[in-house]
Parts: sequence; C-alpha cells; structure tokens
Amino acid sequence: METTQELTAEQPAPRKRNPRPVKLPEGFQGMDISDDVLRAIGRMGFDMPTEIQKKTIPLMMGGSDIIGIAPTGTGKTLAFGIPMLEYMDLQETELQELVLAPTRELAMQIGEELQKLAYYIKGIRIAVLYGGQPIKRQIEQLKKRPQIVVATPGRMLDHLERGNVRVDRVHTLVLDEADEMLDMGFVKDVCKIIDQTPPNRQFVMFSATTSQDVMTISWKYQYEPTQVTVEAVDENKPQITQYIIPAERQEKQDRLLYLLDADVYERVMIFTDTKLMAHRVNAALQKNGFDSEELHGDIPQKKRSEIMRRYKQGKFPILVCTDVAARGIDVDDVEAVINYDLPNENEYYLHRIGRTGRAHKHGVAFTLMTYSESVRMDAILKYMKSEPTPLRFDEAGILRYEDGKAFFEHI
Repeated sequence: METTQELTAEQPAPRKRNPRPVKLPEGFQGMDISDDVLRAIGRMGFDMPTEIQKKTIPLMMGGSDIIGIAPTGTGKTLAFGIPMLEYMDLQETELQELVLAPTRELAMQIGEELQKLAYYIKGIRIAVLYGGQPIKRQIEQLKKRPQIVVATPGRMLDHLERGNVRVDRVHTLVLDEADEMLDMGFVKDVCKIIDQTPPNRQFVMFSATTSQDVMTISWKYQYEPTQVTVEAVDENKPQITQYIIPAERQEKQDRLLYLLDADVYERVMIFTDTKLMAHRVNAALQKNGFDSEELHGDIPQKKRSEIMRRYKQGKFPILVCTDVAARGIDVDDVEAVINYDLPNENEYYLHRIGRTGRAHKHGVAFTLMTYSESVRMDAILKYMKSEPTPLRFDEAGILRYEDGKAFFEHI
C-alpha cells in the first residue's frame, strides 16, 4: 500500500479480502466491501444500506471529495466509516483517518460506531479526543499510534499545537455535522487543522444544510466535490407525529406531569432552553417520583458520559436536557420528545424531535407553547414545512383533540 505522502488521485489498494466463508448482510454485498467489515455490519444488525450509504460508499471508495447533505439519523457514520476502514494500512504508524465532530457527545458516538464496524479487524487503533477529559489520558491514546482519530476541533488543534499528533499523513478527512460545527464558531480551528493535512487528501463533509460556511470551506479545500443529497422524505423521513399544547409558563410543569402520568411512553427526552430550567424540571420530576436525570453543560464530562451510557442502556426512562444533547445522540428507542421550551434556532427544533422516530419506529413530539412563543413557533413550522396537530386542555384538565376526543383514549 502506498503511503499517504505518495498518494495522487488514486486511492491506495484495499486491504486483502478475508477468504473465510461468513454470513454477510445481503444488501451490502457487491459494494466491494471486505468480509471483515461485512461481518461487522451484520453483527451490528444492518442488512440493507440506507440511501446515503448507497450513494456515498462507492464515491468514497473511488477517492472523490464529497459534500453529503442528509438529515440526522440516516446512517452517515457507516457511510464514511466503511470506506475509511477499507483503505487503511494496519502496518502504518502514522495517523491516516481523521474525523472532526462539533460536540464531545457526537465524537464519542462516532468512535463507538467505528469500533463496532472494526470489530473483526485485528490491530485497529481508534482514539477519541474531546475537551473535558484529562489530556494526559488522551496523550496515552496517541502514544499507541492510532490509525483513526475522532475529535472535536478545539481539542484536536490543542494536541497538534502541543506536538502530540501529526496530520501530514492523513489521506481521509471527514467533517461530520459540518454546518453545526462551523456555526458554533470553529471555522478558524477547522481551517488550521485542514491546512496541516496533505493537499491531495480525500475531504468529505456531511451536513444537514448547505450553509454559507460549509460552501466556503468546500470551495477553499475540496477538489471537484460530488454533492450527495438525501431528502427527508419517504423511507428516510422519521415517523414523528407532532403536537402543540398551549400552556402558560406557570402551567407547564403540571402539563408535563400530565403527559408523563399517562404512563404511555417508556422512553422520553425533555428539552429546555437553559441549564437552570433543565435542573428545575428534573428536580420537579424526581420530587414527583419519576426516575429522571438531567444533562447540560454544567454537568462534568465524566458524569455526562455516564448519564448517556445509562440512558442508552435503559437504566432510567426520562432524560431532561438542553440542546447540548439534541444532536449526535443515537438512541433508537426514544418514544417521545417534549419541548418544555422552544429553541432559539429553527434547526434545533428539528434536531430535538429527531431523537424519536428513529430506526423506522414511530415517535411523537409534544411542544408546550406559551402565547408569547407562538410567533417563534410559526417561524419553526414555516421552516419545517409541517403542521402539528393542536391539542388543548379542557376545564376539567383533560387533554383533548380540537374535536373534543380525549387524547389518550384515541392514540
């Protein structure tokens, strides 16, 4: 296999195929994927590729630079992870594959998915780098010479400036959730990192939107990129039924308790707009006997990771969080999302409700809306191009459809 410095327009030769007979996922066969990776895909429970995977994998295997525009939950990690693993040299001691993600939660999730995808590949080394974790622990990871690094931009740049890692041999660079990353103010950090990679490396970006910053980065650093677009329609569109419930600020807590007391939804995520409100809502839930936890920026990273791990494992049913958890958290069986507050950005609403209705399961999203929030809600609905079902509480405190039918008796 050629080294990264010797790469031209051609991709390095794929790893040797595993000759042993294995039971492979039917839908991924014929895509020039090695048996080791195919077996891991099957072990992960996937049989057919998603639309973004069908379009992206052949292009990445062919060495193209890519802009992938796709909604959350469409399988982007496998779309870039499979080609990355196929063109890795396990004997190489320099970093070959770099994935940048906007948040520590998403970086950790990507790292976990890549580890699962590389389950049958002996000698694979993957490091995940993010702020909030002791840097000495990450330095120990880097001393093991990982072939793949998944990192947040700030922490990656920190390690580069300290001389703990080099990216001058990277042959595949991926920016996941590029629009959010650049919108969060990481443009300069991302550019500094890209500038240290070889000019002939493959550069792939995934984004939910084609923002101006995304297109600027593409124009500056990508070579004749191919745009891959997957619309949130048909089989790619999450099955989410949205409801709006009018509620004055002082009524919201009681309305929330009503929804939870119905005992219909076993796995729930509740979103607030501030850390203080997340703490207050969680405290109120626990006081009323609900098994819940809160997740926001004031929670230490180690505890945040433990909370998310326990929530994914089903150790508790209700997670109260700010938008720090709205994007990049992959929990397939969230049954309901409740917007206790409306987000300030239209896209955050989409990412919030996108936590439910995943893996082809049906989900519901409730929004508790005050009169003063109605203008903000109108802007969100215009952006979403959707019309939620209105609900109301009658004088007896029963939640009903507009035609008078009791909600929990007719769902």
